[in-house]
Amino acid sequence: MISILENVPASELRLEVVRGLTIWEAMPVLVHQERVDFIRATIRPQTYDPNICKCFHYADLSMRFPDGSQKRPDIAIFCERPKEEREAVTMLPEAVIEVVSEDYEAKDYQIGLPFYLAEGVKDIIIYNPADNSVLHCRPDGTRNEMTSPVEIDLVCGCTVTV
Repeated sequence: MISILENVPASELRLEVVRGLTIWEAMPVLVHQERVDFIRATIRPQTYDPNICKCFHYADLSMRFPDGSQKRPDIAIFCERPKEEREAVTMLPEAVIEVVSEDYEAKDYQIGLPFYLAEGVKDIIIYNPADNSVLHCRPDGTRNEMTSPVEIDLVCGCTVTV
């Protein structure tokens, strides 16, 4: 991946550290951010019962996991608003959605997916706009491969269209 980043200014790089592995990635481009925004606009509660998940969702949120790993999922979904406002969020998200960027497929499929599953994130969705494929996985071993657009009900009580 070093060759991909040779011509990228440092101000346009983002860093993640997953179980000691440092991952440098170019900042998301406009079309990537538009896809993230489109998906976020579809996130909603499955029911309007106030005792169910409130479906708070954030893009590119700085997160720190118990083992010290630092990730910035494209979309993190929580049932309640995280308490941290000026530092990395430590609350485990209910669901994570990653939008694959060209040349960074391994970051989402080979590093991110097993990491989120091991951490206990209840729903992990990886959307690859290059072929409209959607992979939806859960820690219980559930693995669904679909084609976008598709509506997915999350364990937490939210629904999202990818």
